[in-house]
Amino acid sequence: MRTHWLHKIFLHPFLNIRLRSKLFIILCIVSILPLLCFVYYSYSTTKKDLIDQAYQNMINTTAQINVNLENKLDSLSKISASLYLDQTLRSYLIRDYTDNVDYLDAYTYINNIFNNLLTTNPDIQNISIFSPNPSLPIDNVFIKKIDKQVENKAWYKAVQATFGNTIYISTPAQQATVPLFSVSRLLNNNSLNFPYGILTIDIAETNIYTLMEKENKDKTTFIADQDGTILSSKNKSLLNRNLNDLLHHQIGSNRDGSFNATYADEPVLVVYSTLTNGWKTVSMLPFHNILKNVQLATLRIIYFALISTFLAAILIYLTARLLTKRIEHLLQLIRRVEREDFSTPFRNMGNDEIGQLAFAFDKMSIRLKVLINEVYKKELLKKDADLQLLQSQINPHFLYNTLASISALSLKQGDTATHNMVAHLAKFYRISLNKGKSIITLNEEIKLTENYIAIQQIRFHELIHLHYQIEESVRVHSTVKLTLQPFVENCINHALCDDELGINIVIKVFKLDADILLEVIDDGMGMLPEVVEQLKQDINEFKSYGISNVDKRIKLAFGEEYGVSIYSKLGIGTKVSIRIPQKGVM
Repeated sequence: MRTHWLHKIFLHPFLNIRLRSKLFIILCIVSILPLLCFVYYSYSTTKKDLIDQAYQNMINTTAQINVNLENKLDSLSKISASLYLDQTLRSYLIRDYTDNVDYLDAYTYINNIFNNLLTTNPDIQNISIFSPNPSLPIDNVFIKKIDKQVENKAWYKAVQATFGNTIYISTPAQQATVPLFSVSRLLNNNSLNFPYGILTIDIAETNIYTLMEKENKDKTTFIADQDGTILSSKNKSLLNRNLNDLLHHQIGSNRDGSFNATYADEPVLVVYSTLTNGWKTVSMLPFHNILKNVQLATLRIIYFALISTFLAAILIYLTARLLTKRIEHLLQLIRRVEREDFSTPFRNMGNDEIGQLAFAFDKMSIRLKVLINEVYKKELLKKDADLQLLQSQINPHFLYNTLASISALSLKQGDTATHNMVAHLAKFYRISLNKGKSIITLNEEIKLTENYIAIQQIRFHELIHLHYQIEESVRVHSTVKLTLQPFVENCINHALCDDELGINIVIKVFKLDADILLEVIDDGMGMLPEVVEQLKQDINEFKSYGISNVDKRIKLAFGEEYGVSIYSKLGIGTKVSIRIPQKGVM
């Protein structure tokens, strides 16, 4: 079924187009299709290689940024460790200054240490200690007080759970300030349960961003914490926003990885790497930047392919035309011969297969001309003369007029039976002759049979009993003339065996699937099996004139699958089935 569908959709239309077009299509497919496959293969291969190369470069970039960032954070961690381990600083921070004794020494020491650190580390914006000592005076520069406002902040609560370890906090930009990173540490050296302050070292976010700024020329890089919150970016408005939401993709929990995502409505390749503190360096490169060079190269290849295709199409067309021109000329000669025009002189077409075919056709056309002139036309003239003689003998108008005269004469003399018989006979011949047409509607065929039966009923009186079972919808379909009448005649002439009860004849006409079935059934004497077999053989060999004539005419009109079949049983009766197609509505 699938093969038939493919044949109907593709192969059948292809077979119906001109030979030149077939050659052109085939040669185009053979020459152009490999070129297109090469372009696609080149683009796919180069695209894969470039993506792999970009991926490797991004891995190296994120690794280098991680190294730089680890070094920066490590230096800040060492500064915080030096202050954490400073016993003198610890003693000043835990001392009781109720009587304002020696607090100037504390401030002098703290100012010296912190100013030295700020001088030697220009990246540091500020160093502060939040002190819980109520007796220690505060300057809100290096020493700040822990009050309720500080205690309610998230970073304060986070520091309390660190047990003296370093944590990193991102502070978004406020009005008239810049975004900051803070390295915070709980000061509890030698006093784990009684911390004596919180150390914070602030650096500008821009100092972190400079570590990856040079890598942002053709890609976008972020520093994000464990939750995906953006800590550093070229676009400062994105700070403290969630990177997972921007990418519409969850960054994996693996230490390193990559995935495809969409950023700012543009497909991007994302590569990430994790620092020791859990932060992630995330690098994004738009696929457009990766593929712009290969797309440009592919575009040039396509231009070249189009030019090559155009030139190839011209050469293919010229080649196909050269090959088919002689075939078209030979086809014109064949059509002239088909119209019995032998006047076109033969032209030499070369010695290849087409030339040999043309030479053989020329010889055949000469021989055909001789045969037509000597045999065919003479035979046609003879048959035409015989036909004209037959038509002159059976002139419909002469026959109708003669029958009408007999009918009028019998009616004048009071012979009603003769009048009716002749009237039915005239109707019978009017339909059967049908102006020479061999195809009539089933409605006309049924009326023709009814007229014939009416004549026979006058002859046999009450011995013939007719029963009709006819679907009205079949009457408009066509059949060959005199399909039913010969079999009704056989019923009357051969099946009528009881002079008292007569014979019942049933005529059925109905649709069966895509065909129409005509049946003539009688309850006459029937036939022996060998007689039925002989009749079937006679039908096949066209020996039984009436039956085989109908069968032959049906097959000639509608095809070999249609025709007549006979079923009979001695003492029961006979059934003749005639199958014709549902077509030819007249």
